[in-house]
Amino acid sequence: MRSTRREFLKATAAAVGGLPLATFGAAAQDDPKPVACIVTEYRHNSHADVIVGKILEGYDQKGGPGPALRVASLFTDQVPAGDLSRQLAGKHKFPIVENIEQALTLGRGELAVEGVLLIGEHGDYPYNVKGQHCYPRLRFFEDTAAVFRKLGRLVPVFNDKHLAYSWPQADWIYRTSRELKVPFLAGSSLPLTYRRPALSLPMGCELAEALVVGYSGLESYGFHALETLQCMVERRQGGETGVAAVQALRGDSMFRALDEGRWSRELLDAVLKVIPHKPGRVEDNCRDHANAAVYLLEYTDGLRAAVAMLSGHVADFGFAAQVKDQPQAAATWFFLKEPEPFPHFAWLVKAIERLVHTGRPPYPVERTLLTTGVLDAAMSSLFQGGTRIETPHLSRVSYQPTDYPFAPRPDVGIDFLKDS
Repeated sequence: MRSTRREFLKATAAAVGGLPLATFGAAAQDDPKPVACIVTEYRHNSHADVIVGKILEGYDQKGGPGPALRVASLFTDQVPAGDLSRQLAGKHKFPIVENIEQALTLGRGELAVEGVLLIGEHGDYPYNVKGQHCYPRLRFFEDTAAVFRKLGRLVPVFNDKHLAYSWPQADWIYRTSRELKVPFLAGSSLPLTYRRPALSLPMGCELAEALVVGYSGLESYGFHALETLQCMVERRQGGETGVAAVQALRGDSMFRALDEGRWSRELLDAVLKVIPHKPGRVEDNCRDHANAAVYLLEYTDGLRAAVAMLSGHVADFGFAAQVKDQPQAAATWFFLKEPEPFPHFAWLVKAIERLVHTGRPPYPVERTLLTTGVLDAAMSSLFQGGTRIETPHLSRVSYQPTDYPFAPRPDVGIDFLKDS
């Protein structure tokens, strides 16, 4: 951590009662709230495009209905070939600024926005030795928090995907947000996407075991898979109590663990009944794939869960769980297979809209804090050859879930959002 961040943390720890927060009302289409958008890059189908683009050009990104938000400024950390931001700035008359302070103040010396979107996904950034993509999410939040502290006022903040690539960075971001009392929302679009069938576990249910199947990058899509798991299992009896240990296995070890019952073949079969998959044995399709692994989670209340990244066998996300006293496993497909402009992201934009207009996150940021920590532990376990890693720091992450809705059937269409 840089010395400036340590100094800032010391200063914020001395703050009493947090910084003043504006008064927020319900979202209304005739009352678009100005937001600052801080992004790594803005190109076609980047996260900046499929989130900010829905603010600029409607949920369909063709001029249809959109959220009651307005892009007041944009900061792009990188400008790649194929950049869209400069063209959009001219079309929609917003400034592209040189730093994060200008994005929040527009050079006026005071906050000029009512929300901040931090989208630190995509771009030319290095990987560390554990295979973690070192996006500048910490820097984005650090600079945003420094402006809040300097001006003595704050607004709600949304952080796209995991808080940071490492637990120390994520923990600092979370603790600083709590010390300043920032209304803070974070995470993946997966908890909000369509489900086939439309499964929602009852609040307070007793879970015996849970499994998520995912695919693609072990970190980038592994996070999506962990959020898919967490948005379901957090609804169990007692709410979320934290994770005590994580182990990540690949190759023969992951399938030996399946044979030993350390992750459930019954739940795997239940998931594969509801999501598309390649013909043949999962072991044969995945064993030598670079992006095949299983993450084994031991929760502090005794729940056992797994995230199986089955690249080579599936190209979708699915969930299954055994609810106590139920004869069959509950299973659903977290459905993403929509054409551009990826309308499942519209439901994430709706959650951001609610955050900005009410000053309250619609679901707990602790979900993403926990999944960030689990992902970091899983990547460390893979780097160490499958070592089981005890996570006492994650055992302390507890929270109660909210009953926030996910997207309706895909055939309802994006137009449904204008009245939601």
